Amino acid sequence: MIERKIMEDKFNLFIISGFIRKEIPEVPIKEIVLEKTPLGERVTIHTSTPGLVIGREGSNIKKLTKALKEEFKYENPQIKIAEVTEPNLSAPIVAKIMANNLSRFGSQKFKLTGFKAMQNIMMAGAMGVEIRITGKLPSSRAKSWRFTKGYIKKTGYVSDFLVDHAIESVTLKTGVVGIQVSIMLPDTPLPDKIIYIDNTLEKKVEDLIKSSKSEKVEIDLDEEVLNGEI
Repeated sequence: MIERKIMEDKFNLFIISGFIRKEIPEVPIKEIVLEKTPLGERVTIHTSTPGLVIGREGSNIKKLTKALKEEFKYENPQIKIAEVTEPNLSAPIVAKIMANNLSRFGSQKFKLTGFKAMQNIMMAGAMGVEIRITGKLPSSRAKSWRFTKGYIKKTGYVSDFLVDHAIESVTLKTGVVGIQVSIMLPDTPLPDKIIYIDNTLEKKVEDLIKSSKSEKVEIDLDEEVLNGEI
């Protein structure tokens, strides 16, 4: 029963997330969180542009609230907006911004879009990034263009659970273009990372030994002076 309940909640979150993204397709969204409270269902939208989600005088919020009531039969849905402080370290936001740029400027400047996104991600402090743009860019045959920089894991636990992945698509005059973004976040724990310990501790120990020896010599000299030997 517990497993069935978990799967049901995950499925509902997947359906609601897809529904909200279709309602506001131009907004870059990192993730959507669904919570159940005593007052009703709370939907938290993590985005880098809260103003676009809210809309003029809260028009988008009212529209989403009404749609959730009609589509999912929620009695009192509450929509909360959470701002993403560093959008360049979020793969879904970067992929959505790239898709919006391609839709606005066309396929002729796809290289500029890819290089600019890669540069912004690395300047934000990421360990590595890989961007793939696939489609008819700009020739009549579909190709895959790859933009990569830094260090990024491609397989294993780190790649599956610690690297931020996102896939986005946009329809242009030449056809559908796919965008895949993978970001290795800063301070990602790596099992094969070797940490070299510097010799500061050894230097501190040597300094303590030298200082203790000099103090002992001074004490011995003082005792000889008191005894009248010097």
